[in-house]
Amino acid sequence: MLTFIIRRLLQALLVMAVMSGLVFVGLYVVGDPVSMMASPEATELDREEIRRNFGLDRPLLEQYAVFMSHALRLDFGRSFLTGQPAMGLILERMPATLELACVAMLMALLVGVPLGIWAGLKPTAWSTRGIMTGSVLGFSLPNFWVGLMLIMVFAVYLGWLPASGRGQVAQLGPLSLSVLTLDGWSRILLPALTIAMAKCALIIRVTRAATREALPMDYIKFAQAKGLTWGRILRVHLLKNILIPIVTVFGLEFGQVVAFAVVTETIFAWPGMGKLLLDSIITLDRPVVVAYLILIVFFLVMVNLLVDILYSVLDPRVRLQEAKA
Repeated sequence: MLTFIIRRLLQALLVMAVMSGLVFVGLYVVGDPVSMMASPEATELDREEIRRNFGLDRPLLEQYAVFMSHALRLDFGRSFLTGQPAMGLILERMPATLELACVAMLMALLVGVPLGIWAGLKPTAWSTRGIMTGSVLGFSLPNFWVGLMLIMVFAVYLGWLPASGRGQVAQLGPLSLSVLTLDGWSRILLPALTIAMAKCALIIRVTRAATREALPMDYIKFAQAKGLTWGRILRVHLLKNILIPIVTVFGLEFGQVVAFAVVTETIFAWPGMGKLLLDSIITLDRPVVVAYLILIVFFLVMVNLLVDILYSVLDPRVRLQEAKA
């Protein structure tokens, strides 16, 4: 297991090195941030002064060398607009995004797994047809439309839930969490439900396919022959063996939600990293965009590493294959 983890960490370091170069070069050629920082009345001398102050007048390789030396200290420069440390701005918004992602994926998991198992056990039932039709809709409907419809129904017409903002938060150590307050829960439900619908559809289909694949296996037939109840067979034998694809999909989708919740956060004015990224892209606030992308790449690499470790715990054959390789 230790060798497996070390190998994955080395691969993660290589990915981080490559992605840092791609992110820096890609953003270097996009627009001129000086035009956003300088006033319309600024002279060319004023613009040159701004470039010199932010190091934008240096050659590309020199800028990249400075960038890497600072990145190793988690210093990605200061925001062109606010003057605050870029990584500080990202980390300030990160708890809100992680909180939204956790609640959304928990919703998807708690609903998707039971429905997927039911659909796998009863493939010809009318309820299964309804479940699978709902999963198709979950895939097909775009997030922004779902979010707008939820706002129209629950916030505008019924007036049950607020449509925007994070609401009241409570401190849990260094973290500010809205799920610890009633007002926070009322505000996180709609954006979390918007994300959860699509993720739930995917988990239903993965769980159903895994269940259908596991049912004809010998260990299920043997458990039935022993006279075990279906409840015990499901809990002890079936669920344990279908966890591998579910864990894999859950980990990958969780990383995707954290990285790409931009649309949902914008619709519901959720003060997370995605909304900050969108604002930074519009204003060409390069340090914030770079800090965000590097942090997200690191986060996705760590999520994939955790999924690989859990995969090897659930299926020891993975470790044997790694050892042979």
